[in-house]
Amino acid sequence: MTEAERETSIVPGTLTIGVLMGGCSGERKVSLESGQAVAEALKSLGHEVRPTDVRPGEITRDLVGGIDVVFLALHGRWGEDGGIQSELEALGACYTFSGPEASRLAMDKVHAKIRFADEGIPTPAFRVAEPGDEARLREAFERLGGDLVVKPVADGSSLGVAMAESMEALFKGAAAIWKQGDPVLIERRIRGHEFTVAVLGETALPIIEIRTPGGWYSNKDKYLSSETRYIFEHGLPASIERRLVETAVHAHRALGCRDLSRVDIMLSPQDEPQVLEINTIPGFTSHSLVPKAAARAGLSFPKLCERLVAMARRRSRRPL
Repeated sequence: MTEAERETSIVPGTLTIGVLMGGCSGERKVSLESGQAVAEALKSLGHEVRPTDVRPGEITRDLVGGIDVVFLALHGRWGEDGGIQSELEALGACYTFSGPEASRLAMDKVHAKIRFADEGIPTPAFRVAEPGDEARLREAFERLGGDLVVKPVADGSSLGVAMAESMEALFKGAAAIWKQGDPVLIERRIRGHEFTVAVLGETALPIIEIRTPGGWYSNKDKYLSSETRYIFEHGLPASIERRLVETAVHAHRALGCRDLSRVDIMLSPQDEPQVLEINTIPGFTSHSLVPKAAARAGLSFPKLCERLVAMARRRSRRPL
């Protein structure tokens, strides 16, 4: 057993672990898949597990009573934006992943990018347009150039994301997001290779390069396509690997993340890393990237889940 394994091991049967999943966001289906996978993994190690499908308003003292650690398998709004984290904090519950403030920062792509800029972390140039602000769209097209990414300010799984190489495409992409009453983030598109780096504790897991048939990592490519490729043998020079890892860990720390995050990065043709966003509760499905990276590092899916539980438990200053 390694030192990290020794420090984060749990004796089976000594804890009751609640796995919360579902939620109310557009990522509800993925969350249910993640939660079910986590629950089965922890059960396979002999732990007592209570999987629960939850929605806003259902986080009560009775729900978390008798649970030693809450494993959050919620994605998107309420699950990742600090909402449920604040509710659990108020109840004094011990839970996995980042706290309310880091979760809020990471979920709000604009505030995250502002923090990255303040910390000297490279991120694509951007503009924000409130619903109906067509003048802001025109200004973004003129200032950022005619090759853009349009995305919601606070959503995950590439929901609502569109590429825009014309003013018409920009207006169409923005209109779809504005229908939900949300502002739109317009980003300069980085034409390069896409990578993701998971940070477990303070250590980066193996880098994954993502190659998709459509040229960008869409929701379909994430969850439905059999052609999306996840590559560990990417052939990057050691110096570029170091820069990607250092950038990911720096971004993780800059937002105050803890336990685990997944940092999505574009590598420009000039080999400059550009941070796109941070996921504070990455997916735990069969398609998900963090379990792939952990397995590459020799950490099985059940042991990854167990380590996250142990990290949360240790943070609560109670004996394991």
